[in-house]
Amino acid sequence: MSNVIPFRRASSQMNRERIHRPEELRLDSLRRFLEDERVNKGAKNGDELTAFIRALQEQTRALEREAVARFLEASDVDADAIEIQGKVHRRVLRSKQVYMTEVGEVGVERWLFKDRSNPEAKAVAALEERLGVVAGFWTPGAAKTAAWVVAQMTPQKAEELFERVAQMQPSKSSLDRLPKALSERWEQDRERHEQALREAIVVPEGTKSIAVMLDGVMAPIDGGKSPTAVRDEAASAGKLSKGPAGYREMGCATLAFCDNSGDLISAIRFGRAPEPKKATLKAILSLDLAQVLAKHPELPVVKIADAGSDNFDYLAKLPAGPEILDFYHATEHLSAALAAVYGDGTSRTRRKHEELRDRLLESPKGVDSVINALAYLKRTNPTTPRLDQELAYFRKNRHRMRYAEWKAAGYMIGSGVVEAACKTLVAQRLKLSGMRWSADGAQAILTLRGWDQSDRFDEAWALLAATYQCEIHVLAQIVDISPSPSHRTARRRKRTTSE
Repeated sequence: MSNVIPFRRASSQMNRERIHRPEELRLDSLRRFLEDERVNKGAKNGDELTAFIRALQEQTRALEREAVARFLEASDVDADAIEIQGKVHRRVLRSKQVYMTEVGEVGVERWLFKDRSNPEAKAVAALEERLGVVAGFWTPGAAKTAAWVVAQMTPQKAEELFERVAQMQPSKSSLDRLPKALSERWEQDRERHEQALREAIVVPEGTKSIAVMLDGVMAPIDGGKSPTAVRDEAASAGKLSKGPAGYREMGCATLAFCDNSGDLISAIRFGRAPEPKKATLKAILSLDLAQVLAKHPELPVVKIADAGSDNFDYLAKLPAGPEILDFYHATEHLSAALAAVYGDGTSRTRRKHEELRDRLLESPKGVDSVINALAYLKRTNPTTPRLDQELAYFRKNRHRMRYAEWKAAGYMIGSGVVEAACKTLVAQRLKLSGMRWSADGAQAILTLRGWDQSDRFDEAWALLAATYQCEIHVLAQIVDISPSPSHRTARRRKRTTSE
């Protein structure tokens, strides 16, 4: 009997401890669920199976949330004073906060600390500083997942996706705010982060040349005037508003690694919100190219763009290499010249276009043949302005159209990579129906999509996530010797009375 009593006492004590541990209760609930007859009898149809799986998921998610809550509470700091980034913070109060984790929202109580030497300072949670909580709400893993998803789709569709397939269920508004908060943090130290990324660039095996490309795409970006205001202003001046009113040009650039046939192996893609002369975009592209050439100076550089003079002005300043006018743009201008003479879409236009296009691509002096053919058409059709324009275009860009020579050298001759970036990086996400963006909001999405499409989302995220984490040092035996406000008031009164 003496052996049984201690056992019963120990068992009762263990049960009482389990009652105070919510995750143990959740675990018991899960065990009971799995032992229920529904599991033993199985499902008679797909609906019953789906219902069982959903119920099981709810049970496991509840258990996971309880376990995560315990983990977060254990990560908190319970001390009178701590040091954060060299500044002493003192404990002020304990409050509850809800965090979005990979398993859903979890509410915990944590201590808040404040730098009392700065009256304007806000109280901070040591737990958040230690773990790197993003925007006071997202745990790092949850923020990373949500950021990747919202880079691919609108916050509304992302919210629906999480409701259907994921454990966490962030709201549309939370998903909308997240990329903006991340971008603001990234831009604060963007140049240092980008330098770390470029130092980690690995040139893929089989690379024989580097193609540098620059382009732009119009997007609905706020520029101080609404589309209606733009049209009204043009009308009042007696002019016709041309182009998409209320749109501004987004800059896109690519650094493409090509094989010995000029085919793409991989590329780094960049996108920047509207700014004069694409200054930031060009600076980033130049630095990345310089980093690659510093490690691989043997790689030839080719510079590809359409006929935009600003693009080629920039490309001309890069390390030596052929400047190539995108072959597809060249053939478009050839088609326009022939259509001006033979008619748009006629069999003669198509036949002549095919002949001259092949000559332009395959013949060592193909561009000279095209110029001679267009010059002949000009002599026989002297009153065709469009033909004059296209002939001038080919003459101006003659040195950028040596396609047969560059194909033989194994270079890329088309700007399809950067044009695809304009479509996938910008248009597919920023130009959906009814959308309108601020420059900062657009940049927030472009930054995330650029990481993803360049296969370095994880590397960039690691740099960004590190900025949210701080080491916490617990200070021992800290005594506040400064007088309290009431004591200071009493001393002032005493001093006034004695005077």
